[in-house]
Amino acid sequence: MTDDPTARAQQLLVEHRASIDRLDAILVYTLAERFNQTQAVGQLKAQHDLPPSDPSREARQIERLEWLAKEADLDPEFAKKFLNFIISEVIRHHEQLQT
Repeated sequence: MTDDPTARAQQLLVEHRASIDRLDAILVYTLAERFNQTQAVGQLKAQHDLPPSDPSREARQIERLEWLAKEADLDPEFAKKFLNFIISEVIRHHEQLQT
């Protein structure tokens, strides 16, 4: 280990960025798996002529995510916006399956 504070800061920066890169990959693969599952739900809904959205479930999911965000020390408003974006994409995909 070096005694040079700038060199140490640079090394820490590299380590933090590597961690961020790994987390970004986890997020992308997790979102892909989530969308695979919601596509299966959308196909099931289309096959059985069910509505593409379920407002009561969506409200419960948002409430759940806000709680999880608080538990994780993440801004619940950010989490809510993020989930709303995902839900709108899922509904859009479900609507496309029903046409």
